[in-house]
Amino acid sequence: MVKLIGAALILFAGTMIGFMQASRFAARPRQIRQLGYALQRLETEIGFGFTPLPEAIARCAAHLAEPAASILRGVNEKLGEGNELTFRECWESAITSSWPGTAMKAAEQSALIRLGATLGISDRDDQMKHLRLAMQQLKAEEDAARDDQARYEKMWKSLGVLIAALVVILIV
Repeated sequence: MVKLIGAALILFAGTMIGFMQASRFAARPRQIRQLGYALQRLETEIGFGFTPLPEAIARCAAHLAEPAASILRGVNEKLGEGNELTFRECWESAITSSWPGTAMKAAEQSALIRLGATLGISDRDDQMKHLRLAMQQLKAEEDAARDDQARYEKMWKSLGVLIAALVVILIV
């Protein structure tokens, strides 16, 4: 009886680990798309609304889903703390502190950090160009993430179940 309960727990745990890994592959394209929407909204606020950068970031964060909203809220909090950090430092700090809570990889992070280095230091047209470039980079990463999702999502689901079944067979 105890072996049966143990085997069921091992199968359940292995299956859940596989499904959790698969959900990260499914979440990555969605989160990249949300970041793209955030940058589009920021571009609109800066380019057509003539909104100052801190206010534009706050408005964008209010209308976005997580984790993009938490990244922008982090930037806004860092800017509002009254410390003597530059916008670039606030941007990088918010991204690096929020990044572990996402399913995204280093390529998306580096694209956002490069964008933060150019925001706020040039005129409106130049900022819009850099926002469009970052959106193109995120679009390319989203396409790659969709390919990874199609390739690895089912594999991780099956692998979790199969490894758990192998462990059960070896134990029993």
